[in-house]
Amino acid sequence: MRIYLLPLSTRRTLLYAHRVHIPTTDTNQNIADKIVGFAAKKWAEYEKKESGWQRKLVDYGNHAFRRIPYEEWGLKSIPPLSKRRRAEELGGQDDVELVFPGATIPAHRAQSILKTLATERESLHRKRLMLSFVAMPFTAPVAILPVIPNIPFFYLAYRAWSHWRAISGGKHVQWLLENKLIKDKPSETLDHLYIKDGPTISDSLDVKEQILLTQRQVRNFSDTLNIPELEVELERAIWQVEQALQKGEEAAKVHVPSPSEKSKDDGKEKDVPEVGEKEKKE
Repeated sequence: MRIYLLPLSTRRTLLYAHRVHIPTTDTNQNIADKIVGFAAKKWAEYEKKESGWQRKLVDYGNHAFRRIPYEEWGLKSIPPLSKRRRAEELGGQDDVELVFPGATIPAHRAQSILKTLATERESLHRKRLMLSFVAMPFTAPVAILPVIPNIPFFYLAYRAWSHWRAISGGKHVQWLLENKLIKDKPSETLDHLYIKDGPTISDSLDVKEQILLTQRQVRNFSDTLNIPELEVELERAIWQVEQALQKGEEAAKVHVPSPSEKSKDDGKEKDVPEVGEKEKKE
């Protein structure tokens, strides 16, 4: 398994796990994987519809999926730590490589960044997992509607599964780090894909955040790394980062007064006499 650290900006990084040898037989799949596979096939069928409630469901669903945080999608790409996988990784049968652009991420920081990504949202996922379970019974009345399936229930069930997978992926990474089973692998290929001599990642809030990866580079990334499914992950993550930065800039414009407004405010303050001066005049 390869775990990629792909910087999106100078403060945000996408974690993505690519399993080189994925079991394809049904005997190696658990119940959750089979259900997800069945749902994916159904979703693909709905996407082919040109109209009807299935088409509307797909449109609304894709819009909702795009807003699920990219951090959650990244953790979901890491498989849960099963007994078989634990034995294989401890026995060296399944090596785990941490691949990152060495020119952008300093080698001594790579594993600490990975640990942060694996742990920083764990409490949030646990909380929302419980909320999804609590809300499920309230969707029962929708089940009596004819023809249309209980969409709210299925959405909550999916979100519960998604949060569980994110928690499991994070736990797997923590276990790998604790047992020192991750091998750092700075990638020259990734260095060439990123802007040459570009900025490195930073945790400092004093330094303005800069985008390191744009939508125009996405196809080149997925083709060069030979990971077609990475294209969707990068497009979604970059869009979310761009939206976040845009909102931050708009908020800054609202709260920061212009130079002319600041000078007017200063003039008003000078025109107001102090209490001591007013008493002397009287």
